[in-house]
Amino acid sequence: MMVSTMNGKITDTNDPDIYKWTSKEDKSAFMKYISKSSLIVMGRKTYEAAKNIIRLNKNQRRIVLTKDPHNYISDEVPGQLEFMSKTPKNLVKELNDEGYSQMLLVGGSTTNFQFLQEELVNEIHLTVEPLIFGSGVSFIDEAELKIQLQLKSMKRLNSRGTIVLKYKVLN
Repeated sequence: MMVSTMNGKITDTNDPDIYKWTSKEDKSAFMKYISKSSLIVMGRKTYEAAKNIIRLNKNQRRIVLTKDPHNYISDEVPGQLEFMSKTPKNLVKELNDEGYSQMLLVGGSTTNFQFLQEELVNEIHLTVEPLIFGSGVSFIDEAELKIQLQLKSMKRLNSRGTIVLKYKVLN
């Protein structure tokens, strides 16, 4: 699940705080998804950008993928906030073995790319805000990747034209 500008940017180069440019309707929709998810996975940069607003919950497990999990020992709360250095494929296998059947992947671009590249994503929920940045971080890392999608639904969130697109991943 991601939010982006019309030109596919998930953060502004000059400011990683997405809450400065995303709509209140997107924030509300995102928080509903978060509240329904027992397993949330994100990359280190996404964690760094959101750590001040993350509210831990004993019924939710958040996993942050990072090359240096030892740097986050003081942030870790076992079963609620964990830092790991695993490939997406190994992480998914381990989580499946633990009984998890669904996860909410919330980015960022490197993490999105890795999960898509390993064909571990079955749906994409993308909020598109009616805004364009000249530069910023893209939805996925700029690399060789071709994924076929099928639109499942489209919903307008506000009068400005914020929309949520839900796609099935076909590959």
